[in-house]
Amino acid sequence: MNKQLLIALALIGLAGCKRQGHFDKIIRNGLVYDGRGGAPYRADLGINADTIAAIGDLSGYSAGVETDAQGKAVAPGFINMLSQAQESLIADGRSQSDIRQGVTLEVMGEGSSMGPVNPKMKKEMEDGEGDIKYKVTWKTLGDYLDFLQKKGVSCNVASFVGAGTVRTYVIGEDDRAPTPVELAQMQEVVRQAMRDGAMGVGSSLIYPPDFFAKTDELIALSQAASQYSGMYISHMRSEGNRVNEALNELITIARKAKIRAEIYHMKAAGKANWGKLDSMIRQVEDARKQGLQITANMYTYLAGATGLTSAFPPSLQDGGFDKLRQRLQDPKIRAQMAKAMDSNATDWENLYYGCGSPENVLLLSFKQDSLKKFTGKTLGEVARLRHKSPEETAMDLIVQDSTRIGVAYFLMTEANVKKQVALPWVSFCSDEGSYTDSGVFLKSAAHPRAYGSFIRVLGKYARDEKVISLQEAVRKLAYLPATNLRLKKRGALLKGYYADVVIFDPKTVIDHATYTRPHQYATGVSDVFVNGVQVLKNGQHTGATPGRFVKGPGYGMK
Repeated sequence: MNKQLLIALALIGLAGCKRQGHFDKIIRNGLVYDGRGGAPYRADLGINADTIAAIGDLSGYSAGVETDAQGKAVAPGFINMLSQAQESLIADGRSQSDIRQGVTLEVMGEGSSMGPVNPKMKKEMEDGEGDIKYKVTWKTLGDYLDFLQKKGVSCNVASFVGAGTVRTYVIGEDDRAPTPVELAQMQEVVRQAMRDGAMGVGSSLIYPPDFFAKTDELIALSQAASQYSGMYISHMRSEGNRVNEALNELITIARKAKIRAEIYHMKAAGKANWGKLDSMIRQVEDARKQGLQITANMYTYLAGATGLTSAFPPSLQDGGFDKLRQRLQDPKIRAQMAKAMDSNATDWENLYYGCGSPENVLLLSFKQDSLKKFTGKTLGEVARLRHKSPEETAMDLIVQDSTRIGVAYFLMTEANVKKQVALPWVSFCSDEGSYTDSGVFLKSAAHPRAYGSFIRVLGKYARDEKVISLQEAVRKLAYLPATNLRLKKRGALLKGYYADVVIFDPKTVIDHATYTRPHQYATGVSDVFVNGVQVLKNGQHTGATPGRFVKGPGYGMK
């Protein structure tokens, strides 16, 4: 063999060694919390393309990009089990308020979803838009999620198909049961959504049109989702006076439809109901002992946020919001509604009564510029400014704004929040959009949970109050929801998994958003990778948008 050939073979060998010892990215010197709940350990992470290629001592290896995580925790990206970012991601795909908390997957679809939509629904969606304006260019839920991915989002996205959306798509917003033919059509709509990548069926049973659905209808939709290994997830029919009965309904649906079921933002709402949490926990744990897969998620705050219309019985919205607005201009109906608002109802969820006072109703968002001056004030304050009763003021505002009006209701107790945080089967959510602290998002207030719900798990409840350990916090933020959703290769730091990675300082991580100043980013998360691409670097957003449509277990099935 001649000398030139020997040199050539040697160079080829060296090149091969170099390739073996090289990664696209290496995260060095971090304390790895792999997501499964075990003790953390010192290790480096090697990333190639979108995948974790190696975990261990990589001191002998090189990389195109290296990140030093010395003194910090390295964890799998967190999962927001109830995101309302469907519109905020259209306005700004960077998902900053959640990315800066380490959230790498937004799961949407609480009762209503962005698809499927028919021409009538498209028009109503566009007519009802608030600060964020967009054209509805999609028809199915899968189309919408593909639209987000193509547009560019920093986070991964997924969604349940909304039971209310399916109902509206087939029979409209009227308070009636579907015919057998219509119910079969609704089931087929669910099956198609599952084949397109939905996670399952989501309901929101205190709001019309979901409220109009009886248990048998929900079982039928869940059976369709169960055929594709989907989940049933629900804002239950009551979180207050009849919360135990509502939980029984969810468990019944799980049993009869043979489906996994999850409680959206678990709570016992209203002071008179705070003591019911223990019995709720027993109900879930008894069902789990019987083999049912029942789980829950929660946000880490004492106030919920929804529409001011939740102060009225759902029957007032038979036929949709336009009918409600018309009815609120009828003096006779207004007198009835004023009484209804002050009733401790058991046949519907009266959040106005449950929070105890108009001073506990904080106004967050309006559509009309003329009403935005009331943003951040309580309903009681606005009533005094207008020299009217709080009940009259609520009705006037809804008529004048032509929207549900976003509000926060203060309903929960800290003792119960801590008790829920400690439950091993509870994951976390924001029940909010994912915002940037500038531009269109400053036209309305937000609930502080948009900027702090996940960081409070790490800072307030794990580090400061020691309700759970840090490794348990990471498990409940990542691995637990990923396994509940049956996601493939997400929710843990393991070789071969997608490189959704968050680096944070356990000693300093903290939330800053308040009810009066909500648009403030959490701090302490320094770096975030989504599908192997760095979207947060040294606390600053890189502008990268590598997020993907994460598809449910039924995707592509026939």
